[in-house]
Amino acid sequence: MASKRTGGPKVESKKQRPKIQSSHGVRARAASGDGPPKRAARAGAPRAGVARTGAPRSGAARDGAPRTGPARDGAPRAKKAPRPAAPDPATTSLASDESRALAVAIAIAALDKKAVGLEILDVAGKIDYADFLVLMTGRSDRQVTALSQGIEEALQKKGWRPLSIEGLPHATWVLMDYGDVVVHVFQDEARGLYDLEGLWMDARRIPVPLSEPARD
Repeated sequence: MASKRTGGPKVESKKQRPKIQSSHGVRARAASGDGPPKRAARAGAPRAGVARTGAPRSGAARDGAPRTGPARDGAPRAKKAPRPAAPDPATTSLASDESRALAVAIAIAALDKKAVGLEILDVAGKIDYADFLVLMTGRSDRQVTALSQGIEEALQKKGWRPLSIEGLPHATWVLMDYGDVVVHVFQDEARGLYDLEGLWMDARRIPVPLSEPARD
């Protein structure tokens, strides 16, 4: 027989499911003090570590504490060493002392042979084949020949020999190549035509010696 509804066995009720706790509930319990919250509330609870206000930060404070290193105000800074001035090409020569001595010796030998319009041009650093140009004028082809021969003989006694001599026997323009010093012996018309002085207007002029310096 079927049991009556009121007397039959009771059907077991379904197990009660646990309620899902929302994040709102966790925050509410944390605020009310029920149970330890997993995280501190964002509002009103101090964070772990040093508080932003009232506690000094690590290192020097921005206000009132001196910074490391020289202060900006009142402390002298180390001055940079001034740069050396660049050499003035108008007053400084790049030529060697040996080539200068050779040019002076040529000028002295030319003056002994009555050369006129003698000039010594310092062209070191301006051209790559010589340090000095020695220019002079002879009044005739005979004097130009005598000047070139007199220079060759005087320099040979001092141990200097020309690498080459060009322009003889016409002797309108004789070129004597001594390596670092090049000698130009002109007649007056040829010198004005080629105008080497004007070509090297910016070259330094070396004082022409009046006589050979005395030796000790």
